[in-house]
Parts: sequence; structure tokens; C-alpha cells
Amino acid sequence: MLHSVDLPDLLALSEDAARRGGELALAHFNPGSKTSAGISYKDGGSPVTEADLAVDSFLKQHLGDIRPDFGWLSEETADSPERMTHQRIWIVDPIDGTKSFARGDQDWTIAIALVEQGQPVLGCIYAPTTQEMFTAIAGQGAFLNGVRLSGGTSRTLDGARLVGPKPLVDALSGHHQGFVRTERVHSLALRLARIAQGWADAGVAEAHAHDWDLAAAHAILNEAGLVLHTREKAVPTYNRPTTQHDAIAGGPLHLVTPLTDMLQRINLDRIAVEDGTPSPSSH
Repeated sequence: MLHSVDLPDLLALSEDAARRGGELALAHFNPGSKTSAGISYKDGGSPVTEADLAVDSFLKQHLGDIRPDFGWLSEETADSPERMTHQRIWIVDPIDGTKSFARGDQDWTIAIALVEQGQPVLGCIYAPTTQEMFTAIAGQGAFLNGVRLSGGTSRTLDGARLVGPKPLVDALSGHHQGFVRTERVHSLALRLARIAQGWADAGVAEAHAHDWDLAAAHAILNEAGLVLHTREKAVPTYNRPTTQHDAIAGGPLHLVTPLTDMLQRINLDRIAVEDGTPSPSSH
């Protein structure tokens, strides 16, 4: 791992980059109404705004200038196998929750992770509309605006607050009736960070989430004493040839284990993805 004195410096630089990226995005954000940024659509129908591209360009240059020896992977940058030649790589989502951003909702974030040899060692998730900064460094804890995070207190799924896309939570309710549904959180990075915060006790996401959706939040969950597992009970790894992941569950191990058991029993192909379209990049 990077020497411990380097990671706090890199986290401080990442926080500054996220805030500056947030300022760029906020210039195009209209609370409660459509963004002023132009919107185009990727193959499969997933939207991208001018703000996504502006934040991506800024972060790529800024973080690249800080550590040009690190690789780069972002939702809005064309992927290259060259990234896999790097032991350390920035993994970034310039705006996680683009649809929320575009329609004026508050639950969108900027997510920055540093991954070393496939595992996240630094995570930074910034919600510009609420000025919430979630951070984590491997071995040093997870924090929200400087306050340490440790997750929720529920010991069983009965009464546990579960956050996730409605179609998937509906399917899970067919196998267990005792959990409590939370309100929807569109940014997957923020959804998982809310579990570390204790706002929810556990959470789920369908298949096809990407590295940039998960890596920063994974670092934060780890440092809050929680886990992120695929439905096959594997710990996600990053900077692989494919950026996509299986369905996942996050939270304390004693809640994630029964959730992954239930995910294995669900036919995920029959569940509409989070935004109601068949796009595998809907997060």
C-alpha cells in the first residue's frame, strides 16, 4: 500500500477536487427543475450532460497533474486497457445520479476513489447540494464532514431499514417481509454512503453497476466496519477488464449474508433496472 503519509495528502487533494468539481456542476443545476446544461444520450439511453463532461475533464486533468503515474477510469472518459498496467488508479464518477441532477433533485454526487491492486484504499463522495463530504482512508476510518461513521444498529433484517431500487426491493420482499423500506436514493455511491452513515441499515443494487459507482463507497463501507458483497458472496475488485459487477448488497455482515442469499434466489433478469429502462449503465 502507499505509505500512510501519502494517503491523507491525496485525500485532502481529492476533497478539494470534488468541491471544485461540485462548483462546476452547480453552475448548471436548477433545484426542482431541469438543468441548464445540454443533455445527450449514450447507447442504451443513459443521459450525459455538459456538466458531467465538464466535471470529468476538470477531474482528469487535476488529479492527473497530482499523480501522473496513476491510471484513470471514469464513466465519461473512453476506457482503455492501458489502465490495467497501473497498480494504482483513480476511479471517478463526475456526476453519479445524472438523471437526478438533470431534473433538479438533490441526490447526486461526485465520487472519487483511489484503487491499489484492485482494492479501494481511498474514497471521497461529495454531495454538492447538501455539502456532505464522505471520506475514508484504508485503516484510518470513515467520516462524514469530519464525524466518524460506524453504520446502523439493527441486528436482524426484521425492522432493518433497507435502501435500494424499488423493483429489487419489491422482489426481496417476496422472500422477507420484516425490513423497512427507505426513500429512494438515486446516486448509488450516495446510497451506499448512507449505510455507513447509519441513515439506512443495509442496501442493494442490481447487476451492471460499474467500478465508478462502487469503488469510493466501498472504501467508506470498509472503514465504517461494514462489507460490500456480490450475490455470490464475493468482495468486488476493481480495475479488471470489465468494469461491470454482479448484483450487490452492502451493510454489516450479519445483514448482508441473508440479503445475498435472497439475491441468489431472485431472477434478476426479470427485474427492471433502477431507472425503468433496460440499459446496463442505468446507475
